[in-house]
Amino acid sequence: MINKDFFLALEDLEREKGIKQETFLQALEAALVLAYKKNYGEASNITVKLNPDRNMIRVFSVKQVVEEVTDENKEISLEDARKVKKSYKIDDEFIEEITPKSFGRIAAQTAKQVMMQKLREAEREVAMEELGEKENEICTGIIRRIDAKNVYIDIGKGPLEAVLPPSEQVKGERYEINNKIKVYVKRVRNTSKGPQVLVSRTSPGLVKRLFENEVPEIRQNIVVIKAIARDPGNRTKIAVYSQDPSVDAIGACVGNKGVRVNAVVSELGGEKIDIIQWSEDQLEFIAMSLSPAKVVMVQANYDDKTAKVVVPDDKLSLAIGKDGQNARLAAKLTGWKIDVKSLTQSKTMPEFADLYERKDEISFKDLDIDSIIVEDEEEEEENISGES
Repeated sequence: MINKDFFLALEDLEREKGIKQETFLQALEAALVLAYKKNYGEASNITVKLNPDRNMIRVFSVKQVVEEVTDENKEISLEDARKVKKSYKIDDEFIEEITPKSFGRIAAQTAKQVMMQKLREAEREVAMEELGEKENEICTGIIRRIDAKNVYIDIGKGPLEAVLPPSEQVKGERYEINNKIKVYVKRVRNTSKGPQVLVSRTSPGLVKRLFENEVPEIRQNIVVIKAIARDPGNRTKIAVYSQDPSVDAIGACVGNKGVRVNAVVSELGGEKIDIIQWSEDQLEFIAMSLSPAKVVMVQANYDDKTAKVVVPDDKLSLAIGKDGQNARLAAKLTGWKIDVKSLTQSKTMPEFADLYERKDEISFKDLDIDSIIVEDEEEEEENISGES
């Protein structure tokens, strides 16, 4: 009823796609039971067996051996059962082949439908398994569809499409059908509507993975990305630290003539990137986080993680940034609430009075833990890259 080519096709699927024959055969047997009942009566208690060795499908009626029959579709008398086989006794299963001659066409149609359905399901499962391992990683895909809100991306996983929703799209970034795009796999889930792959272009994780791809020292765990703060499409601050004193963390991320950071900037559509030296000293880190602005003083309250930062008068707007962007990203990067003041403003503030009195006598390393004066050294010039 199903020819040899059908079973050979199952063998090919097992080899090529890793889908076991049993997956199809079990589903097909269940589907053929339904097909038989639909065409030859619902009441019968039947089972279908596939024989790949002989390329055959056989249908069997299963009845219970009883003393007195009350349901002819599901029961057979002991007397009638023993006409077939004398060893039958009460409560045995009486199995009889009832394969209809016309069942071949129905079986072939059902087999085709089941095979296509199970193939789609199995491909989804394989893709889901592979994508589950790629959660929080980067995928390169091709934009296939765009509707009023979402962008749908073919990420090379069979029937699965990744969804880039509005919340994960970069404002001002253009998405065009058939364009290649790198996305960050944010979530892979099985939902009531089927598998769902949520990807992002706004996640800080995208920046992190792009730097890992471009900077060997990060992949080798010599340089560590300690924190990332991002305003997608506009600016990102990334704090890095070298575990090897002989390796410059910022230099490694910038690359020769800026080739590494520029590759990341290009992938992000020109988004500016500030690469900042991470410091275990929180006050020092806060000072550096406001790059490219030069910081004069930092005073911090560790209880509520708030810091007052003083910058030269002519650097106030740079420290705060357009619409407060630079200060906001610095706060995100450090985890501190940062209040930026100009040098002139700070001179009227009582909390800085003692620092001004002692500024000519001491280095910030000598001061109490809750405040520093940043030394004016050449090496503390702007730690900023990726701006062309």
